[in-house]
Amino acid sequence: MASTAKKDQMTGAKMVVEVLREQGVDTVFGYPGGAVLPIYDEIFQQNSIRHILVRHEQGAVHAAEGYARATGKPGVALVTSGPGATNAVTGLTDALMDSIPIIVLTGQVPTFMIGSDAFQEADTVGITRPCTKHNWLVKETDALSGTLHEAFHVATSGRPGPVLIDIPKDVQFATGTYTAKKQTASHYQPKLKGDIEGITDLVAAMEKAKKPVFYTGGGVINSGPAASQLLRELVAATGFPITSTLMGLGAYPASGENWIGMLGMHGLYEANMAMHDCDLMINIGARFDDRITGRIDAFSPGSVKAHIDIDPSSINKVIRTDINIVGDVAHVLEDILNVWKSRGRKADRDSLKSWWAEIDAWKKVKCLSYKQEGKTIKPQYALERLEALTKGHDRYICTEVGQHQMWAAQYLGFEDPNRWMTSGGLGTMGYGFPASIGVQMGHPDALVINVAGEASWLMNMQELGTAMQYNLPVKQFILNNERLGMVRQWQELLHGERYSQSWSEALPDFVKLAEAFGAKGIICSDPADLDDAIMEMLNHDGPVLFDCLVEKHENCFPMIPSGKAHNEMLLGEASTKDAIDASGSVLV
Repeated sequence: MASTAKKDQMTGAKMVVEVLREQGVDTVFGYPGGAVLPIYDEIFQQNSIRHILVRHEQGAVHAAEGYARATGKPGVALVTSGPGATNAVTGLTDALMDSIPIIVLTGQVPTFMIGSDAFQEADTVGITRPCTKHNWLVKETDALSGTLHEAFHVATSGRPGPVLIDIPKDVQFATGTYTAKKQTASHYQPKLKGDIEGITDLVAAMEKAKKPVFYTGGGVINSGPAASQLLRELVAATGFPITSTLMGLGAYPASGENWIGMLGMHGLYEANMAMHDCDLMINIGARFDDRITGRIDAFSPGSVKAHIDIDPSSINKVIRTDINIVGDVAHVLEDILNVWKSRGRKADRDSLKSWWAEIDAWKKVKCLSYKQEGKTIKPQYALERLEALTKGHDRYICTEVGQHQMWAAQYLGFEDPNRWMTSGGLGTMGYGFPASIGVQMGHPDALVINVAGEASWLMNMQELGTAMQYNLPVKQFILNNERLGMVRQWQELLHGERYSQSWSEALPDFVKLAEAFGAKGIICSDPADLDDAIMEMLNHDGPVLFDCLVEKHENCFPMIPSGKAHNEMLLGEASTKDAIDASGSVLV
């Protein structure tokens, strides 16, 4: 008995490592500092958890996000107090907006110094309260292990999200009693099963619908692989069209016969028109964000709206819905399928046939059409060739934020969930490169590509050192238009072509920059050379920085202008004529 009690006694720093081990963590992304040196000392003395030394704390949190999104397991970041913690705020907020389960461990000055403005002290819990799902300041070593286990539970249960545990240095040094995972009880138990009455009401609405559409989001992916499989079964069983938000890409395959493409501000014409004209909208794991809804008072004006979400606070938050089901997507979809089948699969097939005819007419607009002419690479062409040359690979795609992000969503196809990592809600420039490092750590043998703009990529370019140190063969595919592309596009369309500060006059030579880190650099400016250059990137077994020089003033279309409805889209020149013929309500 005495030996067992002795085994349960350990320092706070050792507790941190023991909890990580017990929770199945194999990778931690971090950057050391004085307030976390006891934890780093424990990391040094073990071999089961690998630590990845990033070059900036923001990079650590984005890498943890990428790891979490690609593996389905929580990501972990470890940073020091003060600036280490404040540098993590952007990543925490990014994870909160996109519902990504990460655990961020921060050091803090000793408990007796808290509030004295000590060196590298910050009110980390106060600063991060608005940008975490929950956070803790642990002042007693005996409470540390239980709090850490609780943090993992909160981060991964219900609507996932980031949590933070602030650990003073004296708590790390002190000895306390370790509490195992199985001994930790939690009061946080989100509802998983949906209300059967609501599910029955939804199925009844599905049976009557003449113009239904499934509108899916990142919640399907967050629910796990079973949810995506059940979604595919439900689409096949009903024959309904399906669209997705930026965050939901891959939950239903891009090659699926019922897929009508991404919707929203830069979504496809047919997807946005279907959302506007449908009579039954079934929202599965999406949150009606403004990039999807456009003008709220004109959003899908004639539809019955259903909303399935595990987060009750998301229900009726933005759009008033008629049928509300709170529960985990996988559980709810399973019940919908069962009820649908038990009631005889009674879709209105004749109306559905007519609805598909309307959608097929919208598809003929070919809203992603463009013209690749001359010696300048169009960004759309660059991504079409990247898609063609990589789609047979075990491929994971990350992006930075801007025009390239939207083009990637439009021109790259995703057949499975967890293959697409992008910053949706917060729109964080600098996200993609460190995220790709996290993805590569989770899938060391896969092809990981970060589609970037030169401005976004420069935000966290220092992580090239991380990629080199750990020989992570991440491919950085930069669409270099020498502009802040999306800013420039808005200035052209909405601000009288007054291009205020939307370009840099001091861009680096990206090939030389790559070589300075010891990586491979490739530059391509001629469409005729593009395929060979992409293959050179793919065949290199280390990190690659690919500088793809593209048309400087290309705009990303389709686009719903700010304050407009879904049926008021701006289209590119190659598709505008057909769009006018199909619908006189389109703006040109």
